[in-house]
Order: sequence, then C-alpha cells, then structure tokens
Amino acid sequence: MLAEIITIGDEILIGQIIDTNSAFIAKELNKIGISVYQITSVQDDREHILKALEEAGNNADIVICTGGLGPTKDDITKHTFCEFFNDFLVEDADVLKHVEYLFAKYITTTKISDVNRKQAMVPSRAKVLKNEYGTAPGMWMSNKDAVYVSLPGVPFEMRGLLKNYVIPLIMEEFHRPHIIHKTLITYGLGESAIAEKIDNWEDALPPFVKLAYLPNLGKVRLRLTAKGSDRELLERTIAEESKKLYPLIGDIIYGVEDEETLEEAIKNLFASKKMTLATAESCTGGKIAQQLTSIPGASAYFKGSVVSYATQTKIEVLGVPEKLIQEHSVVSEEVALAMAKNARELLKTDFAVSTTGNAGPTKGDSDAPIGTVVIGVASPLGDFSERFMMGNHRERIVQKAVHKALELLQKEISKI
Repeated sequence: MLAEIITIGDEILIGQIIDTNSAFIAKELNKIGISVYQITSVQDDREHILKALEEAGNNADIVICTGGLGPTKDDITKHTFCEFFNDFLVEDADVLKHVEYLFAKYITTTKISDVNRKQAMVPSRAKVLKNEYGTAPGMWMSNKDAVYVSLPGVPFEMRGLLKNYVIPLIMEEFHRPHIIHKTLITYGLGESAIAEKIDNWEDALPPFVKLAYLPNLGKVRLRLTAKGSDRELLERTIAEESKKLYPLIGDIIYGVEDEETLEEAIKNLFASKKMTLATAESCTGGKIAQQLTSIPGASAYFKGSVVSYATQTKIEVLGVPEKLIQEHSVVSEEVALAMAKNARELLKTDFAVSTTGNAGPTKGDSDAPIGTVVIGVASPLGDFSERFMMGNHRERIVQKAVHKALELLQKEISKI
C-alpha cells in the first residue's frame, strides 16, 4: 500500500521554514505498513494544488496534504478541495463551537471575527476531524482513486490529528502489509569499511529483507527492513539476521535505534552505576551538553557544563594554567586533559569530558591545523586525552567531535 504526502505553502518553497511534517507523517505511516511513494511541495496556487492532487491519486492509495487551512485569503486548500471533489463548503456547527471556545478561553487579547468563524466552513462531503489544538479542522475525503486527507500545517496540530484520527481511520479501513525495521547504530568506522566487513552476510540476506546504510558524521546506522504478510516470520528473521552482525562488527555497535540512542545508553549507564558527569567544551560550544540534556532524566547524572570558548575563560574559569597553554597550545592533549580534570573537580563529578579544537574557518588562538580536535576524559579509572582530525568543514568537525566525545565517554563508563 502506497501513500503520497503533499505540503502546501510558499514558505516551504522559499526556504522560510523547514518541512518537518513530511518526515513525521512518513514515519507514522511506515509503522502501520504503508510505504510513502513520493513527497511533493507545492505553492499556494489553485492550479498547482489541483495538479498535485490528481497526480497523487494516480500514484497512491492515500494522499495526505498539510498546510493552507488558515483563515486568511492566501489559504486556499479547502476551496481547492471543493473544486477537486466537485463539492461546496458548509458550516460545521461543532467546529464553530470549538473555535468560539478557543477564543473565549485562550485568545482573550483578540476578539473573534467573521474571518475566524470561517474556519468552521468545510466541504459538505468531508469527514471532519476535530483539531483539539487549533481552529482548522482536518478533513477526510475520497473518490474512486484514493483517500485524501487535509491537515493543518502547524506541526503540533498536524501531529495530534494524525495520531488521534488519521492513523486509526487508515488502520480501520485498509488491509496493510507489515513493515518491520531494526536499526543498529555504529560508531568509529566508515560506511565502506563496514560494508567490506559484512559483505558476505549482506549477500546472504533473504529476498524480503533489505539493508540500508545511513551515514551521519561519525556514526553509521544499519537499517534492516522486512516487508510481508507474516509478521511473526518478519520479526524472527530480523532478529536472527541482526544477531549475525555482532560477531562481525560487534565492537562498533552501540545501540539499537528506537530502543536506545547513544545519549540514552549513557544516561542509563550513569544511572545504574550512580555516577555523575560534567563537560568542559570549547570547539563544540555546548553541543555535548545539549545532546545529553535532550534526554528526559539527564539531571539525575549530568551536573553541568563549562563552555570555555575563549582561551581566557579556560584560564579564569576552568583554571587551566596559562603556562600550559603557552607551552603546548590551546589545542593540545595537555590542555584538553587539564580542562577535563578541572571540570570534574569544579563540579564535583565522577566523570568529565572536554573538547578543544580548531573548527575553522580561521585558526584562532592555535596553530593546530583546521579540523584538529582534542578530547579529554577524566574518570575514576584515570585521565587521558586523544587527538583527532575531523576534516575541513566547520559543522562536520563540530558534530563529529560531539559523537567522538560521547563514544569515548560510553566506553569509559562501561568499564566500571
């Protein structure tokens, strides 16, 4: 079974906003056995929308549109839906009541207007989907070609409608195959090197199981996908095939996506061992701390971070001796080690990890080549620092440094 996603709005096409809706919709559809055939973005233009709707109906069984449902004149999705289905707009009493309730309770600074009340106008043949979080309802319509669903473009409104109404309706009305995924996360080895190690295993995969390599700045995700009607067979095969990978590359597998990310693995390790962590960041600018604290419950083990971006901050806040910097450079194993050790002492933690480096485009306070990153780790097992070359692209250097710091940290906490 196939779906097509259409995002409507000039703001996407001019790069003013990033389309996160399509990724979310595709992921939710995949969970229930529906493959996305195509994702299309179109202008707030009647002819463009009509053409996209017609083409999508020829490609897919389900078409999900987002955007263009606001109360202003540039929001034309409802009118275009009516034209496409040869329908007309009527007022939905329940939607009107909901819009009036939202204004009375939450939008007290602005009086409700006739423009706002027009949100209650919907195609006469549409199945109306109540938007708990906004004024624009979702709409479910169908013809001989496909089911068409129109949802608001506001991400949290779209997500609520998709999960509460659209997915249950699809599951009720369509017989779907099963799609099973399992994604193993690897760190420390490139895509081509991994492919060489698992070449024979990959060639022997059953025909209904596919492997995809998903590289991303220091890590490679290996996604196994099985599709078919026998869910038990699919799950058993995916489990058996993924186990076969461990003797081949088990030393670089750090988790299974959707079960436990590296950040979650670190949190769980620290929690189980009742230990704490601090970070001292220079070239990574607080990104290690940000990724760690993006996981709920991080406060149980993560004490805090010193973002000592400037050399003087390393001296005055972290207490790195100025003489050490003068002798070895601010980007050096000695300075990274001092940063980690002093952060551990300053924040009274069991572990600390530090980063210092040249991310470019200029060299700053060090003559180390651009792309040089030094990572320090201080722990009850001892202190060490390592030097790495992370390439020549600033964003790539920073993100690879974050991944490598987390990788080293997980290895060390796992030893205790």
